[in-house]
Amino acid sequence: MRSYIMLQGILNYAHELLKECVHPNETVIDATCGNGNDTVFLSKLVGEHGLVLGFDIQEQAINNTKQKLKENNCDNVKLILDSHANADTYLSTDTEQSIAGAIFNLGYLPKSDKSIITQGHTTMTAINKILQRLKENGIIVLVIYHGHPGGKEEKDIILDKVSKLDQKKYTVLKHEFLNQANTPPFLVAIQKR
Repeated sequence: MRSYIMLQGILNYAHELLKECVHPNETVIDATCGNGNDTVFLSKLVGEHGLVLGFDIQEQAINNTKQKLKENNCDNVKLILDSHANADTYLSTDTEQSIAGAIFNLGYLPKSDKSIITQGHTTMTAINKILQRLKENGIIVLVIYHGHPGGKEEKDIILDKVSKLDQKKYTVLKHEFLNQANTPPFLVAIQKR
């Protein structure tokens, strides 16, 4: 009997990419905690001796994530109420501490104030800082929601900057569905060579 491949949704595909590059005991970043789903995923991926740094600028997102972590018995996460643009401040000064992977869910916190959104300039600052510490074959995955006010501007900034990354150092992928209505999100992945 023949089996069929099912195309995965954007978030599932993002997680598959991270699974390929991140291993137990490594350090990873959830750059936008939101409701904690990616934070829990990363926590389980790196295991009890790994570390997840989870960032969000909204206390509601940090609280939502704390609850989700508690429900899933995850205790290898450090939640940080700060912008992902300051990620380097929270990394060890030990040059051995590299980042295995990072995920960004851009846009706004679901079921909250839609005027509080991620911004292209701070997102690019965070990406550049994480790239400096990204391990060889490490990956940054961005899920870009751009159908809201401010979303197109952030999308344009990110696509402009990441498309210019040195191809000898990084592989950059854009993954999107072409036949979905209402400005569907798409994925950008940056892998260090």
